[in-house]
Amino acid sequence: MMHILLVYDIASDRVRAKVADACQDYGLDRIQYSAFAGKLSSNHQRELMRRIRALLDGDDCKIVLIPICDADWKKRQEIDHVG
Repeated sequence: MMHILLVYDIASDRVRAKVADACQDYGLDRIQYSAFAGKLSSNHQRELMRRIRALLDGDDCKIVLIPICDADWKKRQEIDHVG
């Protein structure tokens, strides 16, 4: 299992919603409107990207899945501020 960050820019609302559902089906957590993070095996990473590719209808989009090693994940910095 490896930490991953998946971000996307998808023009179609319908396709964007389906991609978000696919990410949640794989147990990823939404961290921003078009960004998900979580832990996936390399097999699940490939499966998810294949599933997402199948959802695309030729619309303009950019989808990036970035694997992040544990050492770098531990170095991440977050600000989580509410009101």
